[in-house]
Amino acid sequence: MDPHAPLPPESPFKGKTGIKRIWNAFHYSLAGLRAALRHEDAFRQECLLAAILIPLAFFMPTDGTGKALLIGSTLLMLIVELLNSAVEATVDRVSLERHQLAKRAKDIGSAAVLLALLNLTLVWGLVLFG
Repeated sequence: MDPHAPLPPESPFKGKTGIKRIWNAFHYSLAGLRAALRHEDAFRQECLLAAILIPLAFFMPTDGTGKALLIGSTLLMLIVELLNSAVEATVDRVSLERHQLAKRAKDIGSAAVLLALLNLTLVWGLVLFG
């Protein structure tokens, strides 16, 4: 390979800038949320939990910082689940064969979700019960 040869573009989907890029990114994000809701049981379950916990956080007897921690830990759980789902979809796209590295990637993603759920439980417990 010639070290002086021009590199191919990173992606044919790159190139939009400014407001158009932001608008497109917003729509891609909505498509991602729709896909997760449609195809990911765990994400739907965690959305149901968030739909209960986030409104409940506003009524908890704590200050603004406490409310932010309650809501933030709940949103973090959803974020980590989305990333885990993306890892799983990517691994499955590459190959449906059983492979040690594929298992490791999926297990690590699952461990991240577990830690996010433990964090949620710990934050809610500490904020509410001190």
